[in-house]
Amino acid sequence: MSTAALPVGIGAHAAGHAPCPLSATSSESRIRVIVVCEFSGAVRNAFAMLGCDAWSCDILPSETPGQHLQCDARDVLDKGWDLMVAHPPCTHLAVSGARWFAAKKREQAEALDFVRALLTAPIPHIALENPVSVISSRIRKPDQVIQPWQYGHGEVKATCLWLVNLPKLIPTQIVEGREARVHREPPSPDRWKNRSRTLSGIASAMAGQWAPAVILARSQNVRISDGANVDKP
Repeated sequence: MSTAALPVGIGAHAAGHAPCPLSATSSESRIRVIVVCEFSGAVRNAFAMLGCDAWSCDILPSETPGQHLQCDARDVLDKGWDLMVAHPPCTHLAVSGARWFAAKKREQAEALDFVRALLTAPIPHIALENPVSVISSRIRKPDQVIQPWQYGHGEVKATCLWLVNLPKLIPTQIVEGREARVHREPPSPDRWKNRSRTLSGIASAMAGQWAPAVILARSQNVRISDGANVDKP
């Protein structure tokens, strides 16, 4: 394999975050995938199992072995990726926290700017995931809303997908069960982590459907769908 253009020592965008210490390796035939704001490695590993040159990126270290960039994602968006799957933090965006919006206007504005930066990144294929949030009203409506029970997990958790040049996900395994597991989890220091991890069935569907779509688009030099229209703030 040849060394791809991801320099050693990429500077951290946010103060206090260590620079990225790694160099990505890939061949020209492999799809280069970056999974932004992921510490679990679930989506990264699903793509890696299919032979993709898959990396996760987060300011936290990875919980599982695999290629991981511990830095601000904005520092690596221009490193020649074919596909990005982004999970921006929903703390200041999810409508479930609407009662606190008035007290954190600045934080919400910064979170929306981060979403805009992701949706307009110089990457040909982009998927951005978030719960029901103000992204729909402040930027644009999602292209799709999926549920865990459509992908083999008997629970509910509405997940919105904003897609750029990617097809909508097709349900892979509809099962019984509509438990609101993540909402019923008792308070704990790791509750936010448990709520943010991508379920294995959804991660597998993303990799299994989007990797072939990117390969097809690259081979035929075509666009799969219209790109995102990102409104100005």
